[in-house]
Amino acid sequence: MQIPIFTVDAFTNRPFSGNPAAVCLLENDLDEGLHQKIATEMNLSETAFIRKLKPGDDFTKSSCFGLRWFTPANEVPLCGHATLASAAVLFHVQKNTNSVLTFVTLSGELKARQVKDHIVLDLPLYTAYPQELKEVEELIKAAVGDMIVQDVRYSPDTKKLLVRLSDTYERSVLEDLKVSAQRFLSAEKTGKVKGLILTVKGNSSGKGHDFYSRYFAPWYGVLEDPVTGSAHAVLSSYWSEQLGKKEML
Repeated sequence: MQIPIFTVDAFTNRPFSGNPAAVCLLENDLDEGLHQKIATEMNLSETAFIRKLKPGDDFTKSSCFGLRWFTPANEVPLCGHATLASAAVLFHVQKNTNSVLTFVTLSGELKARQVKDHIVLDLPLYTAYPQELKEVEELIKAAVGDMIVQDVRYSPDTKKLLVRLSDTYERSVLEDLKVSAQRFLSAEKTGKVKGLILTVKGNSSGKGHDFYSRYFAPWYGVLEDPVTGSAHAVLSSYWSEQLGKKEML
């Protein structure tokens, strides 16, 4: 069986930047174990598999497809950048004629729509709740050392831990932070946390960014993910509440 595989840089308009994802178009059902083997060999943070839901479906004309995502280590319930990459392959390579595509996934139905020369995604929104610092102290110390932490939240739906650094820190501090994500595995073994978000408030007066973030998921075989849609499903909920805004940069 031959399977076309595309490598797509998502969240960017330049090659070799953004966040790369592999996208596989499945004409027929794939043996279950092959999904993981292909994703492991592609060795990108995510490999997406688009499948037809009915025998008569067509990658050019149909508007609804199945979608699954695999890291090099295992299947995940949600991935934003690989969803964007999948929509780009259907819209731009397969020349799909629909303005809106629906993906049936482990996180429910996700929609991608063409708006002028952009693709807009609808992702779920997940609430993160206050987290007892003592339970995750070792993990936070492994991530940020003695830096000042302003808030800690946990999203039970996604198993992501959100750590907000002090508002006294600038964007450059977050960017320059040397993080050894491999150490997280010994600091957090309970299975409660599967992803760590580090975030800091931006300077949103005027047209600056509202917040910045970095995301680490060594539990899924991804030391750091460059731009992460699934993390923003948690971040947007948190910062919307903190900043009192519905639209953020």
